[in-house]
Amino acid sequence: MKLPASTEWVLHCATTLAQLEPGTSASTSQLSQYYDLPAPYLAKQLKALVKAGVLTATTGPRGGFRLARPASEITLLQIVEAVDGASSPYECREIRQQGQGALPAEDCRDTCILAVKMEEAHEAWRTSLGGVTLAGVLDTLPPSTPSRTRAKMAKAE
Repeated sequence: MKLPASTEWVLHCATTLAQLEPGTSASTSQLSQYYDLPAPYLAKQLKALVKAGVLTATTGPRGGFRLARPASEITLLQIVEAVDGASSPYECREIRQQGQGALPAEDCRDTCILAVKMEEAHEAWRTSLGGVTLAGVLDTLPPSTPSRTRAKMAKAE
C-alpha cells in the first residue's frame, strides 16, 4: 500500500501542533515554511483534519490550527483516515472466475481467500495505527524536540 505524500504532511503537522503550548495555534504559512511544503495544498489537508474533528481552525491575524482535543485522544488512524478515508486499499474483482483459468461457480461460493487475507491485513494496520496516539508519539521524541519545535515555529511567523 502506498499512501500519498499528503499523509506524511498531516502526520507531521499534527505532531508539530501537539508540541506547541496549549492554546497556541500555527498558521498554514508557518507549517508550510517549517516543512517546506506548498501552502495551498497543505491548507486543503489541514481543513480535512478540521472537518474530521482532529484540529480546530480560527481566523484572523493570530488564527491558525490547533489540536481539537488532547494529544492523548487523537490517534494516527484518525489523522490518516481524515485525509485518505477508511476504505480498504484492496478491491477483489473476482478474477478467479474469469479467463481460461476460471474456477467453477461452486468453487467460488466463499469469499476469495486473497480478499480475506488482504482485509485481515488492512484491519491489522488500522488496529496498529488506532493504538498509537499523538501523545504516544511525543513520548518517543528526544526531550529537546518540543522546545526546539516551538522556537522554530515562532520564527516561521
